Amino acid sequence: MKITVLGTGYVGLSTGVCLSQIGHHVTCMDIMEQKINQLKQGISPIYEPGLEDLLTSNMADGRLNFTTSLSESLADAEIIIIAVGTPQGDDGSADLSYLVQAAKDISSYLTSQSIIVIKSTVPVGTNDYIGKLIEDTCGFKVKMVSNPEFLRQGSAIEDTLKADRIIIGSEDVDAARKIHEMYRPLNVPVLLTSTRSAEMIKYASNAFLATKISYINEIANLCEAVGADVTDVAKGMGKDKRIGEPFLSAGIGYGGSCFPKDVKALLHTAGVNGVKFPLLKETIAINEYQRELLVTKALKRFGGLKGKKIAMLGLAFKPETDDMREAPSIPIANLLTKYGAEVIAYDPIAKENARRIIGDSIKYAGSVEEAVYEADAVLIVTEWKEIKEIDVSEMIRKMKEPIIFDGRNCLAEEKIRNCTSVEYYPIGKPPIII
Repeated sequence: MKITVLGTGYVGLSTGVCLSQIGHHVTCMDIMEQKINQLKQGISPIYEPGLEDLLTSNMADGRLNFTTSLSESLADAEIIIIAVGTPQGDDGSADLSYLVQAAKDISSYLTSQSIIVIKSTVPVGTNDYIGKLIEDTCGFKVKMVSNPEFLRQGSAIEDTLKADRIIIGSEDVDAARKIHEMYRPLNVPVLLTSTRSAEMIKYASNAFLATKISYINEIANLCEAVGADVTDVAKGMGKDKRIGEPFLSAGIGYGGSCFPKDVKALLHTAGVNGVKFPLLKETIAINEYQRELLVTKALKRFGGLKGKKIAMLGLAFKPETDDMREAPSIPIANLLTKYGAEVIAYDPIAKENARRIIGDSIKYAGSVEEAVYEADAVLIVTEWKEIKEIDVSEMIRKMKEPIIFDGRNCLAEEKIRNCTSVEYYPIGKPPIII
């Protein structure tokens, strides 16, 4: 099939590359000329394991192209996938301005056979609204399909090629069948629904996972109070098939481009429709508290942080990505500097993105060793493999004081207990003080 993808952000680029990998001819269009030129050279503008290899191989095979020309990208396109950003607005709602602009831009190029797929995360009713907007311009009935994405940053390629499920929502049976056929080479479960159900599935899924994270973080805080170990508690809970093990890792809260804005967008939708949703309000409040927990623990330990040198290990909101959107490292860094600490941070990938957001109020190290040298304490913020596998005994020998606050519970306990002198403060578990 000939497919056009509008937008080469995280979702658009991953989708376009994977669709070309399963045999389709894909043209990805973006208005950012610098990004398109970079992609034409086989260079991915985002860090995602495996993406660049597939990008270059499918370009070489002639199935994947990039352009800034709308007319060129839409010529003979059977399916048009819109994957532009829908960032959070000031009131918590999704900002649909990029989507509306994309709809207006393509209207004059469409035919009655064109199938328009909205992959962007959008509030319930958006497909109907965009469809009418396009029809008012082009003058004929258009085929709309809601096809939400469920990609995890750091594993987007696997999540696409080995998806748990594909959701296709449409009131047009022929259009739904066509999109089903597009995904057939993946051989994964497909659920056909109404458009509005498909839109709701995306928000409901992300809000549930965010709530699960906030729940286990509250359990972790209770475990600390009563002397239990949240790791054991989570294992015991997760063995129950009704609960499941994923997203039961206690830590310093969720971040990224999806969970924070999607939870708030769903809460906004509930409010607009007169439905109270106190559970989501608590999910958000718990997460906000959890993101500051390491600083709270450090303040309790030291009494004050003025003049203390604090090393932050990890800046990205999760490992295997350079994404800093809603990363817990941002409020942590800002609070530490507010309390007068000297902060030096290390991240193997996200340093430059972090610098653009956090600025020069903190220092940026080129290695773990540089970050921890003469530090009064280490705060582990992102569980990169490099950080999980660190030689703890060697690390604390470089520190001024052997004090570690592990926001991801990622250091092996035997490594801690093998140290001759250490203070180790995890989340939801008793501290280890030697």
